[in-house]
Amino acid sequence: MSGPPVHIVPYDPSWPAKFAEERDSLARHLAPWLEGGIEHIGSTSVPGLAAKPVIDMMAGVRSLEKSRPCIEALTKAGWVYFPFMADQMHWLCKPSDEFRTHHLHVLPYRSARWNARLAFRDYLRAHPEVAAEYQALKLELAEKYREDRETYTTEKGPYIKRIVKLAMDRQTTP
Repeated sequence: MSGPPVHIVPYDPSWPAKFAEERDSLARHLAPWLEGGIEHIGSTSVPGLAAKPVIDMMAGVRSLEKSRPCIEALTKAGWVYFPFMADQMHWLCKPSDEFRTHHLHVLPYRSARWNARLAFRDYLRAHPEVAAEYQALKLELAEKYREDRETYTTEKGPYIKRIVKLAMDRQTTP
């Protein structure tokens, strides 16, 4: 999975509507496997946060193994499948690897990865100062690793892990 260069743009208020439009279509294609709904995740889901102009979506399923047939259903609907982290999720994008408007992460509902992604999103939404910090990091990394999407993503990892831990700790503290 190579992908296009890393390009960060200012927040676009149309991103939530783009998510909603695609969510409705996905819900029909994923109906036999869907559990827990379809969530808007990633930077485009945080109001005011600059992001790559790609809508990240997460769909919960009962089981990764039992949902494998959804890959064929989604590819027929225009999604492109990649065996990225195939032991943890089904990962797809559309309309192509070269030009992406949407990413889809199909993973078990309420799995550790599911919970962490929602905790990160919700924490950034609730803490604008942390979202601003994350934005500064993304802009710095995007400039440094413009042609290396994988390293850009890897380099964000420690920051994301720290915020996820902070968010999860707050959820469990009375």
